[in-house]
Amino acid sequence: MRADDLATRLRAEGLDPGAWSNGPGDRYPAHEHGYDKVLVCTSGSIRFGLPATGGSEVLAPGDRLDLPAGTPHDAIVGPGGVRCLEAHLAAGTLAGTRRHAAGDW
Repeated sequence: MRADDLATRLRAEGLDPGAWSNGPGDRYPAHEHGYDKVLVCTSGSIRFGLPATGGSEVLAPGDRLDLPAGTPHDAIVGPGGVRCLEAHLAAGTLAGTRRHAAGDW
């Protein structure tokens, strides 16, 4: 699925996505945000670690991750780099952390 199509789907939900990218192996240390976040991978891959649960979620093209405010997470970019769309919502909008596979949202 093309990035434009994914952005259109997010906009249809009333979201205003922005785009970002990182190179292979880039890392983000554990952190959290004061807002709910919706992430959609448009190319490449990225693994989000969830230290509070000991779990992780890997996003490939078309996959989506909903992260409520205050959810600790880290990230490691896959070997091909990554491009994502990201939209922010008011804290408390999302019901919980959830990965949606491409085509399931």
